[in-house]
Amino acid sequence: MSGHSKWATTKHKKAALDAKRGKLFARLIKNIEVAARTGGGDPDANPTLYDAILKAKKNSVPADNIERARKRGAGEEAGGADWQTITYEGYGPNGVAVLIECLTDNKNRAASEVRTALTRNGGSLADPGSVAYLFNRKGVVILPKSGLTEDDVLLAVLDAGAEEVNDLGESFEIISEATDLVAVRNALREAGYDYESADANFLPSVSVPLDADGAKKVFKLIDALEDSDDVQNVFANFDVSDEVLAEVG
Repeated sequence: MSGHSKWATTKHKKAALDAKRGKLFARLIKNIEVAARTGGGDPDANPTLYDAILKAKKNSVPADNIERARKRGAGEEAGGADWQTITYEGYGPNGVAVLIECLTDNKNRAASEVRTALTRNGGSLADPGSVAYLFNRKGVVILPKSGLTEDDVLLAVLDAGAEEVNDLGESFEIISEATDLVAVRNALREAGYDYESADANFLPSVSVPLDADGAKKVFKLIDALEDSDDVQNVFANFDVSDEVLAEVG
């Protein structure tokens, strides 16, 4: 999955710099608001909120925006929207399975935008349950190397429940059960390691290898889905080699 992981990491970095920066900020702000609403407004007592704020800071979201979102979610300030989480399932080009996580205040709009993005880019909406079984919920922590070795990282996180550590080039990807995510990120903090992000993501159990043509089509579909303000995350079970990734650019 190294090609897939490197693609996701590279895309994440570029997102902070391109014209979609406003959309990225909006997604991160929504995450903070929802995390504060569901787990309380104290980041030290709410790991999900802590990590949502950390990710926002790492992506240069202004501190005032972060604090207002936290207050809205915690009920300390008026104006929070009634966000609902909905997951749609679909298929993309080359039979690639797609899970689309939405955070929306309008379910009809979200469903319409997801369906349109899929059908216009060689995909289709699937029945609930027909795609989800191909994915497992996992904890994913991205840790910049900063001079660390794989052994350093394994030593810090193995007892906390980490299952594997992948080398992504400039950073390490640490995979665990979603239920062990908090323990893993706490172990990193205790070791003094400054991680980039900690999320519960859907990782595929079976992958579809793509050539350059297939990769371009799937990337185009994912871009179209992420253009929707209601879409928070897109997970897909494709695998691209480093060579294909370089060819696609």
